[in-house]
Amino acid sequence: MLQIRGLVKAAQKAQEQLKIGVAPAEVPAFQKFVLTSVETVESLCADAKVTPHQLPVRSRQAYYFLKNIDLHNLPSSASHLTRVQVQTVGIKNIKTQQRGILWEILRLVSSLKLEDIDISKLSNTIYEVVTAIEKICCEQNLTPVNLTSSSRQVYAWMKFLTVEANLKLHLQTTQRLRLIAQSLCGYYGHETVNYVIELTNLSGLYRSRWLGNRINLIVSEGFINANDDVLTALVKISLQGKSPEATRIIREYASLDEYSDILLELDLITETATEDGKGKYYNLDRLFDKINHEYFADRLTKPRLMWSQFQTYRKFGHYEPARNRIVISLTLDEIAIPELVVEFVLYHELLHKYHGEKWVNGRRMVHTPDFRHDETKFKFYDEAEAWLSKLASR
Repeated sequence: MLQIRGLVKAAQKAQEQLKIGVAPAEVPAFQKFVLTSVETVESLCADAKVTPHQLPVRSRQAYYFLKNIDLHNLPSSASHLTRVQVQTVGIKNIKTQQRGILWEILRLVSSLKLEDIDISKLSNTIYEVVTAIEKICCEQNLTPVNLTSSSRQVYAWMKFLTVEANLKLHLQTTQRLRLIAQSLCGYYGHETVNYVIELTNLSGLYRSRWLGNRINLIVSEGFINANDDVLTALVKISLQGKSPEATRIIREYASLDEYSDILLELDLITETATEDGKGKYYNLDRLFDKINHEYFADRLTKPRLMWSQFQTYRKFGHYEPARNRIVISLTLDEIAIPELVVEFVLYHELLHKYHGEKWVNGRRMVHTPDFRHDETKFKFYDEAEAWLSKLASR
């Protein structure tokens, strides 16, 4: 995973400057600072053959923040005489709570069969912790978006696991990782090694470390849909070190929507959002009515519709079945973007709601042949695809 030193600090510096405004004499220097930062990130990503979207969570968000600063409409320092402080709250012992949940997960997956009663108990434990965190925020008239960065990351992971399907998939994938690790430890002569696995909301793809007779493998939650080949590559690297083949397998999977969808869902959990679907230029509620009538004969029930609070340049929409929610990238809420592009992205996400998902040979499939066939029914399919390709290459 590419690490870019100083990127988060650069974004924080720019954010602080924007809060107090930019003096007219300082505008050229500020513009140069932002442009240079963005160009450096894109150059380093190109050299590493990755996209900025594949950066660790904080770096990715820092990049998009810098990328989307309107350098031609900067706030003046004259209009920012007072600084607005955003209140944050940290949750004591949240890491301890997370470790307890992770150890309980390891205990459950050590059994060959996952019992429903044990899963239910774990689910209740996670729900109680999440509820307690939300209560703390509420008592201070705040929301989880006001949590400190580390607390917000853990909270989002726990909230993600309160969805039954997510928790079961998390347990199944952890169990598959454990069985693969057992097999490979035997193969490589490490039968006595204590192998500890964690799937969590990680800023990066994975981390592995030998501690005496113990191996810790920490894997991004984005891998919960991965097949055994990808999981095997992760375990092999933890045991034998990096290899070109294992690295290729892992990076190829991390470039798929299967991976980025999970990361985006985790990112969106702590977003504050107005869910009326009304953006600056486009109204998602109106577009839903139009699409539902034209393509679904008014049979679809309307999901929750919202704009994201950050811009993206690779993925422009996301459907969350557990929350019956569609999130459209703020990138598309611009006067320069034709309505047909926004309409197509919303139509694509509604097809996810309409078709659902299928499992084939143990692998989750959402873009089935039927899905792709219906997708091409969009009247301006070619034009919309061309626009999205252009946006993704920016």
